[in-house]
Amino acid sequence: MKKKLLPICAIVLASSMLFSSCIGSFGLSNKVLSWNQQISNKFVNELVFIGFWILPVYEISMLADVIVINSVEFWSGSNPIVAGQKVINGEDGRYLVEWNKDGYTITNEADKSVVELNFNEEEKTWSVTTPEGDVPFLTFVDDTHVKVPAANGEFKVVELSQAGVMAYQEYAANANLAMK
Repeated sequence: MKKKLLPICAIVLASSMLFSSCIGSFGLSNKVLSWNQQISNKFVNELVFIGFWILPVYEISMLADVIVINSVEFWSGSNPIVAGQKVINGEDGRYLVEWNKDGYTITNEADKSVVELNFNEEEKTWSVTTPEGDVPFLTFVDDTHVKVPAANGEFKVVELSQAGVMAYQEYAANANLAMK
């Protein structure tokens, strides 16, 4: 047994060097866990959780993430599991939200209107797509500040805190009143 164990350990250790820094986002495992967390009854949720451990659903999804999906994400730069779509039931209708590495496409199922939100990683800017082109609406300045549109057409720097957001809301409300 020891003679077989040594080569196996050597192969595992050697191959681990190929996958170093390949942490990935564990998209498949997170989707399985997220699905289970959406079950509204906590007792059913617990039974599903235990069942998924007994029927190795969690183990298989984790193994697939570790061996295949996270490696694909590491080498290609995008996770094939994370990109996808979800239906959201809003107060005023149902929306299909599709996401990819650059942003979101939101489609209103009732009137089929579409809104595209894109993130430019170089400029750290979120924008909405219009027929005239992309219109930026939020740019990250640093970890605690963003630039957002101001009433005069320029941009205002806002602190990412409750006080900063409240100050911007007050500014926007006052600017809206001044325009009337």
